[in-house]
Formats: sequence, structure tokens, C-alpha cells
Amino acid sequence: MEKRSTELFAEAIKYIPGGVNSPVRACASVDSTPLFIDHAKGSKITSVDGVEYIDFVESWGPMLLGHAHPEVTEAIIAAVKRGASFGAPCPDEITLAKKVCAALPSVEMVRMVSSGTEATMSALRLARGFTGRKKMIKFDGGYHGHGDAFLASAGSGVATFSIPGTPGVPDAVVSETLIAPYNDLQAVEDHFKRYPDDIAALFVEPCGGNMGLILPEPGFLQGLRDLCSKYGALLVFDEVITGFRVSYNGAQGHFGIKPDLTTLGKIIGGGMPVGAFGGRREIMEKLAPVGPVYQAGTLSGNPVAMASGIATLNILEKSDYAALAARVEKFCASLETIFAKKGIPVCINRIASMFTIFLTGEKVRNFASAKTSNAALTSKLFKGLRERGVNVAPSGFEVAMVSFAHTDEDFARTLAAFDDIKL
Repeated sequence: MEKRSTELFAEAIKYIPGGVNSPVRACASVDSTPLFIDHAKGSKITSVDGVEYIDFVESWGPMLLGHAHPEVTEAIIAAVKRGASFGAPCPDEITLAKKVCAALPSVEMVRMVSSGTEATMSALRLARGFTGRKKMIKFDGGYHGHGDAFLASAGSGVATFSIPGTPGVPDAVVSETLIAPYNDLQAVEDHFKRYPDDIAALFVEPCGGNMGLILPEPGFLQGLRDLCSKYGALLVFDEVITGFRVSYNGAQGHFGIKPDLTTLGKIIGGGMPVGAFGGRREIMEKLAPVGPVYQAGTLSGNPVAMASGIATLNILEKSDYAALAARVEKFCASLETIFAKKGIPVCINRIASMFTIFLTGEKVRNFASAKTSNAALTSKLFKGLRERGVNVAPSGFEVAMVSFAHTDEDFARTLAAFDDIKL
């Protein structure tokens, strides 16, 4: 069916490591080869072979409005006609910065960058510069981009490929990274008690998104806030996935917790390469050129990405998040019924427009329980869905994304595909 994709992948392997420019796209963990995409519109992507798929990857999250939204596309075209990059300030940088600050409760100032990884790396440097401390805490299975310090016990592609340790990263770098299980406040407190004056920051996805979707248990995020305040460390919310997707006010708005710093990506560029980090003014003003912590980027505040982000947030600001969440909840409940009929244990974690299907009878609350999901069945499910015109992430450690463009017919066709697969 996908002859041209197979041919292109064989050619790509000759010139690109593994044939892909981001490892999880290789589809190796689900015993498949990647689809090469020709175009996308709304809730659908179409391969180079002309096969259309209902898309639950949504470019790994940013296409909350669906692919090629006309207003966003129009803004991008208008911007690129004025010039693709200036290497100098442009008015849209201010407009987007103001919108981000207005939307996220904890953000008083924001610095634009070009990716989520760049945002988290910069936020860690800033946290260390602000506190004068070196150590950081992250969670087992948490993925904050491929910066050296974050690759200790990482989720996402690192977990998908079972890469041992952190090859290429000096031991001295990860020695300053402390690991705790997600949803385990006691383990976090133990780190703080052992190193009360050494921890600069605690990085957390307010909803775990790179070990599959893991929801914070009641009191967990507030407990992190309290511990960081008590010990003088900065609480950093990685909202690269959850920002503007869990709600327009981010996960921090949804859960009512104010971090000290927030990292962003994906949605704030409407699909263009972009990232950002922001927080309290006194922290952000430690950045050069007003402060001593250096961070820079030629494409930061790129005019095309800024225009795309402004158009996206203008629409999202008026969108009915609650209605979309209700539709996703109904869809996930129907999926649970299908798996029950097949006699297959399942745990479907969901919030807002995101969900993950864990093929396990356990409640999935951290990385250890996420790894109990049946990998062989996940692979079979992935291939069965692809054969039936449904595109999902090629890994059990990723989140399925729903957009405002997904229709009731899309949900019905997807449920029929799940029902038809023999597992």
C-alpha cells in the first residue's frame, strides 16, 4: 500500500542516520517503517502514496487547530513575504510575548527560542545562574529535550529505543541530575533533605507526556511547589506539551499552581519551529543583556514563527476547550468498552485533548507502571490502525493528540478501526 514511502525510506537510510531526523519516527519499536507525508489538512495527513489517515499525532502536539488552518497559513504566507529571517527584533515578538504573559499565570517575562529543547536547556542554565547552585531534580521517564543534563533516565525516544545510560554525555554532567519517580513526593523530599543547599531547580511536566500520559495525583504538584519554596529551589514546569493544550492558561492554570519558570514550544508557533521560556521578572532579568546569564539565538523570535504563533493563539483564546475535552472523554470511554469486549486489560489516561492507551491492567501513575504495558500488543495495534487509515505515534511512550479539527465522523471511524483489529 505504501510503496513510495518504503522506497523513500530505503533512500533516506543512505544519507540520514537511521533514515530519519528524529529517532522515534523510524517506527522500529513497532516493527514498521515510517510514512512519508505529502500534505496535511485539518485532522488528516496524506502520504506520498496518496493514502489519507486520521491523524492523532498532530506533529507531536502543536496542531491543536488541525493541520494547515487557513488563518494560520495566511499569517505565515504574509510574514514570509516580508522576509523569512531578520536577525533583528520585529514587532510580532512583542505581540506574542504579551499574549504568552497574559495567558500563563506565572509568566511575567518571556524569552523566545527555536525549540523546546533549547527552552529547557536555557531554563536550567538560568536557574543555576539565579540560585548559584548546580544540582537539579527530574523524574524517571521525564523527557525535557536532548540536553545533556536531562538525558538521565529519560522517556520518549530514549525509552522507546531502550538506550542504556547517556552515551556521549560526560558522567560529571549527569552526576548533578537527581531522579525521582513521578507522583512520589517522599522521594523528592529525600533529595532536598540530602542536598538542602545544592538544588537549583526541579523540572517536571505537570502532566507527564513522554512516558505516555501520566496525570499528577491530588496534592503532587502543590507538594512540589511547597518543597521548592521551602528549600529555595526553582520549580520549573515543562509545558512544551501541555502549554495551551491542557487549557489556554496551560497546565498551571488548570491545576492552579504557579511555577517559577515555564518552558514552552510547539503550539505557540502554530507548527513552526519555536520555543520559549519565561517566569518571574526577577529571574528573567538575570538573562543577558541585562544580566550575567548568557543565552542567544539567531533565529529566536523568527518573524514567520511569531506570526504563526499569534494567529494560533488568537484562535485558541476563543476556542471551547471544555467541549473538546468532553468529546475526547466520550471517545476514550468508548475505547474502554471495545477493549473490555476483546478481553484485553487497558488503562486509558486522558486529560483535555490528550490520551494514552496503556495495554496493562495496572493503574499507570509513573514510568515503572507505564512499562508494564504490553509492547507486542502495542506494535500489533499500531500496524492494525495504520492498515485501517488511522495514524498514531509509533511508541507506547507517547501521547495521542486530538485537535479542534477532529470530527464526530473521525472518532466513529477510529472506533470502528479499533473494534475491527484482532488482538
